[in-house]
Amino acid sequence: MYVVYSLVLGLAFLFVIPAYFIRLRVLKREPLYLAERLGLDIRSRSSNTPCLWIHAVSVGEVLSLQHLVRSLKSKFPGWEIAFSTLTNTGYRMATSKLPDVDHLFFVPFDFARPVRRVLRSLRPDLLVLVESEFWPRLLREARRSHVPVLVVNGRISERTGRRLKRLRVFARPLLKNVDVFLVQSAQDRERLEAAGVSGDRISVAGNLKCETRLPAYGPDAVRAFKAELSISADQKVLVAGSIHPGEEERLGRAFRDARARRTDLVLVLAPRHPDKFVNVERVFGNDPFVVRRKSRLERGQSWDVLILDTFGELTRFYALADVAFIGGSLIPWGGQNLLEPAYYGKPIFFGPHMKNFADLADAFVRGGAAKVVESDRDLAEMFRMADLDGLRSMGERARAMLTSLQGATDITLAAIEGILGHGQTY
Repeated sequence: MYVVYSLVLGLAFLFVIPAYFIRLRVLKREPLYLAERLGLDIRSRSSNTPCLWIHAVSVGEVLSLQHLVRSLKSKFPGWEIAFSTLTNTGYRMATSKLPDVDHLFFVPFDFARPVRRVLRSLRPDLLVLVESEFWPRLLREARRSHVPVLVVNGRISERTGRRLKRLRVFARPLLKNVDVFLVQSAQDRERLEAAGVSGDRISVAGNLKCETRLPAYGPDAVRAFKAELSISADQKVLVAGSIHPGEEERLGRAFRDARARRTDLVLVLAPRHPDKFVNVERVFGNDPFVVRRKSRLERGQSWDVLILDTFGELTRFYALADVAFIGGSLIPWGGQNLLEPAYYGKPIFFGPHMKNFADLADAFVRGGAAKVVESDRDLAEMFRMADLDGLRSMGERARAMLTSLQGATDITLAAIEGILGHGQTY
């Protein structure tokens, strides 16, 4: 069975992985860090203190672990935390948001020698994988090295669940290398069981992303930030975060329609990918609107549409928004994280495609904390903000909903302590 895994990984190495690195090097002009990815540049641990190796693929997963990492360091200050990511953006985010980790590096290629080098260097007592990072060789080598494996914040999408069930004969030997699964929802549990994972190895812990801890922005801080951005006290701000190609056109049409009825609206567009800024600007090329980029905005300059082209500022913009729209949801992408605007008590809107956050999106809609926009007319109504009192109530429900969904960190901490202590405390 493992021969099949090796063949699949070999094909991935020959075709998919080179394409990824060509894009990094040629299109994005980013370093490849091949030495680390080959396991050749990982600093060996000299101490015998407990060590956790946590692997998260990219930005979203890194952000979801902030509270967990801080809690681990607070509860177990003598433990060392090694943290790996796959992407360069994930690495940069971890550098910024996870200052407490002791070793930060790129995950090795999923082949025997790179993985073994890293395991020998780190000598981890536990490997923690985030969401659905089921790397066959990494799992196999961890098992051979007697390193227990814990999956946290486990998420099995409907599509992945179907594939695992259909390929159960291959999935079972892969997943048997995981000791414990902590999953986000009962649906995730059911999909793992359908793939052949025994129920006693699965616990529903909730979503670590709900443990969001963001900077506090009181009324004075929001007013100061609005003044910095030349937003007047009577203007209403809609922040459309993590927009994907194909969504800016529809948002632009809705904004034009709404501005024809009220002139106090301004729009902040935050494209998901930096190389799409020009496309966003072209959407408003024939309009009388003043379009500016955040990186070029000078104090006192007015604007109608602001393109957020700076890294790591979307959270602060959600804090000043009157309405938040979640990108990646008007097209079949699957949506983006809706919890940051919820943290600041903002009314939340998104399109019909939220499969990446399906359970959360459903819960927020059922609780009156979010609304789904289907048509251009729905988008225009969202922009008009006709019922401001109703929107404020919606935002309050969003904050309350987020609070009610918290608790996954404590369950995860208990699971880690239980595995390392050879107990069953989760």
